[in-house]
Amino acid sequence: MSIHICRACGTSYPQADRPPERCPICEDERQYVPRSGQAWTTPEALAAGHANSWRQLEPGLFELLTRPDFAIGQRALLLRTPAGNILWDCVALLDDATEALIRALGGLVAIAISHPHYYTRMQDWARVFSALVHLHAADRQWVMREDAAIRFWDGDTLSLVDGVTLLRLGGHFPGGTVLHWAGGADGRGALLAGDIVQVAADTRRVSFMWSYPNMMPLSAGTVRRIVDRLAPWRFERIYSAFAGHEVKQDGEAAVRRSADRYIELLAE
Repeated sequence: MSIHICRACGTSYPQADRPPERCPICEDERQYVPRSGQAWTTPEALAAGHANSWRQLEPGLFELLTRPDFAIGQRALLLRTPAGNILWDCVALLDDATEALIRALGGLVAIAISHPHYYTRMQDWARVFSALVHLHAADRQWVMREDAAIRFWDGDTLSLVDGVTLLRLGGHFPGGTVLHWAGGADGRGALLAGDIVQVAADTRRVSFMWSYPNMMPLSAGTVRRIVDRLAPWRFERIYSAFAGHEVKQDGEAAVRRSADRYIELLAE
């Protein structure tokens, strides 16, 4: 028996002799089933043809990116703090080299994930590094492999360690979460945003969507609530789910300016 991984979204499913007949996450309108149909792989097969690349984004923050691209193609971010390392978002590939590098950096004290598209193999990451996984309870239904390491939290904020706070913004998913790192950008603050606040091709702008692949927008009221929930938090930089999509300066202004324009266009 083996764990099976959806090739379209990277979600992992419980051990079985045969892969599942369907992937509920891909069948949801925020993702999609490829025209060729649902296809599956295993951790062993994935590791045989892929590897994780590493890049330091700024002191204390590393990017892990699977090459060649797999499934949605997001990156995971490794945040180093005096209280221990935190993995933000997740990728389906956990190979021997990745494990060795993270152990050399001190392991993990926590894993936190922005939304269900990036749950991937969080259960295996948690087991290997003896870390808890923090997910917002509003998205509980999308966990396809129950695990004792998963901790569901409620409300709008959760402090992981000193200076690192999870913020529930909603939007893309009801439990859509970002991570605020007070020490980022030389103490000016950074937002690890996943897809909840998505950095655009013009990296002076961000956007907010119900479904990215199917191009379905959020309402003006939802976007305004997202901006209002971010208002008390200071951040200079925004790191989104994809390599190179980063707001390097004036992150707060970029969110406000982008939201104002988004809402203006919806009203026309």
